[in-house]
Amino acid sequence: VGTEHQPTIAVCIPCYKAAATILPVLELIGPEVTCIFVIDDACPESTADIVEKHVRDPRLQVIRNEKNLGVGGAVVQGYQAALKAGSDIVVKLDSDGQMDPKLIPYLISSIVDGTADYTKGCRFYSLKDMRSMPRVRLLGNAVLSIVSKASSGYWTVMDPTNGFTAIHRAALQQIPLNKISQGYFFESDMLFRLSTIRAVVKDVPMASVYKGEESQLKIRRVLYEFPPLYGRAFVKRVLYCYVLRDFNAISLHFFMALTLIVPGAVWGGYHWWRSIQTGVVASAGTVMLAVLPLILGFQFLLGAVQGDMANQPTRPVQLAPEGARFKRTPPTDTSGN
Repeated sequence: VGTEHQPTIAVCIPCYKAAATILPVLELIGPEVTCIFVIDDACPESTADIVEKHVRDPRLQVIRNEKNLGVGGAVVQGYQAALKAGSDIVVKLDSDGQMDPKLIPYLISSIVDGTADYTKGCRFYSLKDMRSMPRVRLLGNAVLSIVSKASSGYWTVMDPTNGFTAIHRAALQQIPLNKISQGYFFESDMLFRLSTIRAVVKDVPMASVYKGEESQLKIRRVLYEFPPLYGRAFVKRVLYCYVLRDFNAISLHFFMALTLIVPGAVWGGYHWWRSIQTGVVASAGTVMLAVLPLILGFQFLLGAVQGDMANQPTRPVQLAPEGARFKRTPPTDTSGN
């Protein structure tokens, strides 16, 4: 952010069926925030009307979407408005009351002191807080955290679906906002996009408040929609980081793992199926031709993962000289994928 001036902070709040919770959330936002963007994502409860009727905060701006864009699409609307307003830091805050707006100064502290480009809440630091989390959410977030580490490359980051986040303007300008997932994969997709620009990401310990509300993120949706999205993000990241931009020892390990595991699995699978069909046990040589490439391939894969863990970005994007930053023009269309 720099030491020349006090950073301007914007808060984006996507709203859908938030009529009962949005007002208490707005009341808790502190004076450190410069502007507040409430995005009514075609809410059937007319959240925008409720906000405009009861809130007289001069920092408030209401954005109305004629059609529902999803949580990701709504946040992108807020990001674009914050960039246009010249905000230095943009905070994304959910409207359901599970996040304490009083924690915003704590959330953005690493961005303000220049040690991070993106910070996010993490509910996995305190065992006491984890006990208050519904077990289904706890298990789901733990599994998603492991998968997200591989797809994004941020191996020290947990709780990828946590929606309490903050991002520096320099990093936000480099992300193709029109390509970010518009649905509930938004937070995970943000981590992938941040990895492609080598942004520094940090977790911030926080507790969430659960009052028996029903989560909009369904287990069925996670099981069907998230795996291919994580897989695509992983493949893209490996290609971007270890083929197009650089080819190093990690690239070689990934290549050797792929060229050994795939043929070994195909060879072994074919002869296993053939043995079942014919009743003839495969020879020791046939088995070894399948097992040996698999063993060597997994050794190379472990080496690639170890190298990838050590290759996390350490220099924040915001510290790059102004002329060295690649800036995108904030898109007006968020329908891309």
